[in-house]
Amino acid sequence: MTSKIRKLVNYCLAFVLSSMLSILPVLAQQTLTNKSKGEDLKTRVEAAIKKGVSFFHTVNTEGGYVYFVTPDLTKKWGEIPLDNHTIEVQPPGTPAVGQAFLSAYKYTGDQKALEFATEAAHALIRGQNKYGGWNHTINFKNLDMEKVSFDDDQTQSAISFLMAIDQEVNDELIQKATQRALKMMVTTQLSNGGWPHKYPEQGNYHDYATFNDGGINDCIRVMIEAFQFYPEDEAIEKSLRKAARFMNISQLPPPQPGWAQQYNEFLQPAWARTFEPPAVCPAVTVNNINTLIDLYLALGQKTILEPIPDALRWLREIKMENGMWARFVELGTGKPLYYDRPRIRVERLEDLHPERRTGYGYQSDLQARLEASTARYEKAIDLTVEALIKEGLQTKEEVAKRLEEISPQVIQIINEQENTGAWITKNDTFKKRMPDGVRWNGQYLTMDRISSEVFNKNISLLTTYIDLNNQLNKFD
Repeated sequence: MTSKIRKLVNYCLAFVLSSMLSILPVLAQQTLTNKSKGEDLKTRVEAAIKKGVSFFHTVNTEGGYVYFVTPDLTKKWGEIPLDNHTIEVQPPGTPAVGQAFLSAYKYTGDQKALEFATEAAHALIRGQNKYGGWNHTINFKNLDMEKVSFDDDQTQSAISFLMAIDQEVNDELIQKATQRALKMMVTTQLSNGGWPHKYPEQGNYHDYATFNDGGINDCIRVMIEAFQFYPEDEAIEKSLRKAARFMNISQLPPPQPGWAQQYNEFLQPAWARTFEPPAVCPAVTVNNINTLIDLYLALGQKTILEPIPDALRWLREIKMENGMWARFVELGTGKPLYYDRPRIRVERLEDLHPERRTGYGYQSDLQARLEASTARYEKAIDLTVEALIKEGLQTKEEVAKRLEEISPQVIQIINEQENTGAWITKNDTFKKRMPDGVRWNGQYLTMDRISSEVFNKNISLLTTYIDLNNQLNKFD
């Protein structure tokens, strides 16, 4: 190397070293600033959670919750307008709000949140019927609703919440109610392993094993949670194995290896309401694929996964030209089915009455869910249960990326919170309630409302932010 080149190399090295030394304090300051910003946002998140919880408790009805209230608390709704003595069991009502309070307590240590969650649990217990379950609502002026409903995660969400809070408090009422509910789950399970739409027997389609609206899926989820919380209870494991068998035998044969919304006592797809025909149902099938994987993770039996490949193939085959999937696929022909009240078949979605066409979901985009289920199945088939669970653990980079993704939403939630702690949905638009016997005619109402669903989602995202922050700190 010539002396000129050597001098040039030395000069370049000196320049690089000098540049690095000059920029290191800037980088260090930037790191501290970013960390400070993160800590500042976390403080704001914790404050927003406490304010939100404190406010939302003021809209309770005897410790329970409905779907919507007006800011002046003069009007309340569930699926229909409600009085001042009625609460909702169906999410996003009382159990879901209770879970939001419980989550707030876990991530902020706010004792008031735990107190409010306990109140919600006690409200549910007052409405627990003689069978150990719940109906859609609880009317504290009339507690004679002796029916267990597994529709729309009603009874199931109540049990999930009671089990969760039972892990946090030493409360005899909660303990006894939880055990009553779990015994009811075992009692109401059908001999074939499914669960009915409602219990006791109604003498109609409510007696059928029902996947519609996630009925059986939510029952299985509850029993998996129970298996984790109370592993010493042999009846729970036996119930899960019975349910796993039902998932297998209720799958329809090729060339339509999916599942129906409901099955009669002969394990045949059956009519439910007059617009819900016997059919193969893609959305139900996606739900069931995930439930099978959940059962595999709980029980560790790989044969549970065997129905999945055929179901995935069928789902890919029946995607419609418009990129959607029909809710009902006709047995044998594979054609989409559209039924209006009362059992009137029409050929196109557009031919349905507005009351049926709007809000029911005769067509849906399942692409993202199908891809996620496929990826989950492929991991399940390749890995052991232990490895699959470990696969779900996040790296530092993944946690940081997720934090970065949700931060704008977190800031928006904080900015939208009123000084009172309320989140108010401005100009909320919803269907006008029609008189009994009159079908909805397309009219909507608009007003400001406070929504349990919005509260639950906001608390969920805010507590997720805290959780991710805590995870990230563990890496340092």
